[in-house]
Amino acid sequence: MSNSGKLFDAKDIYKLRRNNEGGSKIGLFLGGATPSNTALIDKITFNGGNATDFGDLTLARNQAVGGGSDTRAVAMGGTTGGPAGYQNVIDYVQFHSTGNAADFGDLTVPKNGPAGGSNQVRAIESGGYTSSDNTTDVIDFITIASTGNATDFGNNRTVTQYTAAGAFSPTRGLLAGGDIPGSPYLSNTINYVEIATTSDSIDFGDLTSNISNICGSSSNTIALFAGGQTPSRQSTIDRVTISTLGNATDFGDLLAATNGQGDQGVSDNIRGVFAGGFAPSIQNVIQSISFTTSGTATDFGDLSVAKGNGTGASNCGGGLVPGESQLSSVTYMPGSGRGLIQKVGTPFNANVSYIHIPTLGNSVDFGDMTQSRNYAAGASSVTRGIAGGGSNPSVVSTIDYTEMASRGNYADFGDLSVSRSRPAGNVGSTTRALFSGGDTPTKQDVIDYITMASVGNATDFGNLTVARTDAAGGLSSSTRGVVGGGATPSSTESNIIDYVTIASTGNSTDFGDLSTVKTYLNGVSSSTRGVFSSGLSTPSSPYGGAVIDYITISSTGNATDFGDPTQNRYGPAGMSNSIRGVFAGGRLAPNNYDVIDYITIASTGNAADFGDLSNTGECLTAASDNHGGLQA
Repeated sequence: MSNSGKLFDAKDIYKLRRNNEGGSKIGLFLGGATPSNTALIDKITFNGGNATDFGDLTLARNQAVGGGSDTRAVAMGGTTGGPAGYQNVIDYVQFHSTGNAADFGDLTVPKNGPAGGSNQVRAIESGGYTSSDNTTDVIDFITIASTGNATDFGNNRTVTQYTAAGAFSPTRGLLAGGDIPGSPYLSNTINYVEIATTSDSIDFGDLTSNISNICGSSSNTIALFAGGQTPSRQSTIDRVTISTLGNATDFGDLLAATNGQGDQGVSDNIRGVFAGGFAPSIQNVIQSISFTTSGTATDFGDLSVAKGNGTGASNCGGGLVPGESQLSSVTYMPGSGRGLIQKVGTPFNANVSYIHIPTLGNSVDFGDMTQSRNYAAGASSVTRGIAGGGSNPSVVSTIDYTEMASRGNYADFGDLSVSRSRPAGNVGSTTRALFSGGDTPTKQDVIDYITMASVGNATDFGNLTVARTDAAGGLSSSTRGVVGGGATPSSTESNIIDYVTIASTGNSTDFGDLSTVKTYLNGVSSSTRGVFSSGLSTPSSPYGGAVIDYITISSTGNATDFGDPTQNRYGPAGMSNSIRGVFAGGRLAPNNYDVIDYITIASTGNAADFGDLSNTGECLTAASDNHGGLQA
């Protein structure tokens, strides 16, 4: 089912486009100056032709910054005129519903002339003026699907940029050019941020000239920066490859030297489209250029009214076409951070979905296991995902596997040495996976192992220090596997942490204790740190397990408080890519949850929102191609 390493094949993409109101690609040009401020929103489709009236912003203004998901466009900040008119307002519209904008929330501070863009999940705005004499380096972000106020993302690197341009891929945002304080006041700087990770911007390279009032547009790989002033008006189009740091190169020219387009650029992942501006009079021309063919832009059509200093947004933001997941633009490579969420919870289920751990967003269907079941254990190598044991409703010994690179159904791997549900799964090297404990329905202390590259039945490894079920696996370094918590034969919750040396068969050894007794918890790890999250403490106090603990895998001892999950729950799936730990789904009676949250393993703190599962579930299991000792 793969398509040259991409995560969607042609049939998938057709279906997604068909289901998204015909899959039409839409660009919107929002607000601007005519020369008076306008609230007008113009709409284009990417077949070419003149723009049509879509509706109005909540407030007439210019020099806002735009962004879009596959369903929603936003316009952030701008000015109604003079410093007193600088705005913190964020508006939004639905691409497929013409009409006026609605209030989304507010920026952290009122801003005029920020730069920014989006990747279908997050919209980011950076810099701008906050008063007549003060620029800001503050970077804000919003999650486009959820209305509310913007949140601090970080700071722009070394300069405060005003009237700069943004261009975004699914994972990276570029902020280029603009006015800066002092002399010379024009900048050629290109900064970048990784959209999924809040932080300060980083140096990317330089434009071909010091320039402001430019316009940005991008595919999922190429960014174009067009027009602007140096201080004379320019027609130049610069090009960079978004994934590769370095200076811009000359790509071609606009039809005329133009400035004041602001961020009034959109794309359909095939061509960049630029609208309006000043040349020197206000323009209504819309022009386009292919991302793959350098040269001079061509005429696309006309705006409904001549205007400059507007903003643009499309439902192809970040180079993604409508209906596609961000995952569709991620080329799979072993160890790239694919996480499989094996929905083996109640009711019995065979469904598997997946995420790209470095990229915030919802999970997408992957395929099905060989049988419906619950309470299985997950494990993985850099190339294979594993699910072992479970019940349906009787306990099973089945071990399933899949190749991480290829979406599709699982195949039979072999059997556990003992049929059981609720084991803990581990991997601590690129070769072995372990299955520890479980329920037959008698609580078990058995540890099995498999060699993941060779299909076949599991082999006895040794025994846990205490028989138990519903413990957390998933924690490992390149040498050690760790199991924590669970329920003992007396059905009491445990705080015991065990470890084994994965290369050497034998019984587990006491490591230390969790901060509280709990079962139905999950674990993730980097190569050095293991993290335990969520769980069920006692039947009378289910919230007692809703804490995140961590250990240093190489040093025995008790776990330490890390932070809290976004949602109190038990039975989520845990996966990681050695940098980020992700926890998906779970339950707190009477509700199952579709929430996915994440932590940065090296930095203690509360979990943050990642996205949502394709469906809700409890008692899930997971696998990842780049965790613990698997750092490919």
